[in-house]
Amino acid sequence: MKIAVMGAGGVGGYFGARLAADGNDVAFIARGAHLQAIRDNGLKVLSENGDVLIRPATATDNPADIGPVDIVMFCVKLWDTEAAAEQIRPMIGPNTAVVSFQNGVYAEQKLGEVLGIEHVIGGIAVIPAVIEEPGVIRHTGTTASLEFGEMDNRQSDRVMALLAACESAGIPARQPADIEESLWRKFVMLTAFSAATCLCRSTFGPIREDPQGMELMQALLSETAAVARAKGVAIADDLHDRLFEGSHSMPPEAKSSMLQDLERGNRLELDYLSGAVVRMGAKLGIDTPAHRVAWQALHPYVAGSR
Repeated sequence: MKIAVMGAGGVGGYFGARLAADGNDVAFIARGAHLQAIRDNGLKVLSENGDVLIRPATATDNPADIGPVDIVMFCVKLWDTEAAAEQIRPMIGPNTAVVSFQNGVYAEQKLGEVLGIEHVIGGIAVIPAVIEEPGVIRHTGTTASLEFGEMDNRQSDRVMALLAACESAGIPARQPADIEESLWRKFVMLTAFSAATCLCRSTFGPIREDPQGMELMQALLSETAAVARAKGVAIADDLHDRLFEGSHSMPPEAKSSMLQDLERGNRLELDYLSGAVVRMGAKLGIDTPAHRVAWQALHPYVAGSR
């Protein structure tokens, strides 16, 4: 397959490198020192699942250099969604699929508004990975899986082709029965995990071991789940309880990507996570006090602390 990775950070860099190592034609869109390092030394992935070095790697900061592709793996931060969608227009052919592997439940609609909803595939990436240094992706665990599907849940040739490419590359991947439910299931967990770890300035271990910390986690899960139900999303009635129970088995060193950004002084996706829960809740008449506190307490750092 001809694949472009828009945003070659932890998510895009890891999965793009795995697909490139298996023989797919993968181009990485990056910028700054990270782009220069990939051009000079290739893209390196360090992982307990096996290291990968793509050298030489096709890398650019201009999507027009790539031309039309089969798949765009869209992995930019949420605040860059509209601008990045405009930039990738030269890579969009008649049947190109743009698969958003971003956080939240925001990107698919925005991508559809810019590019046409027929080009949009919903996606979920579950992986702890960061840019350790320019040109180097560090996978900090062993979990690395993808879910993706057409927004109307049909089985399309392009989804089947991407599933086959992932299977060949050793990437666990699946098409869920209901992509909206899957996106919201992740959103319920992600908003709680991000808010709790950032408020506590802690990995998940100390939060899990503290009764008040887990009371906070349960409140955050319940609020986002209530918003999802009020919006008519077909999540299970006991989803927040099942996610809460599942959180007890999370590794103690688990850390949200938003906490990593907070610690590095980077811009935060806060307005698209807890902030989005608060805004949607207000429109739907759902009270979200735990997320409101997270939104307010962390907002001084939303633009970065540097």
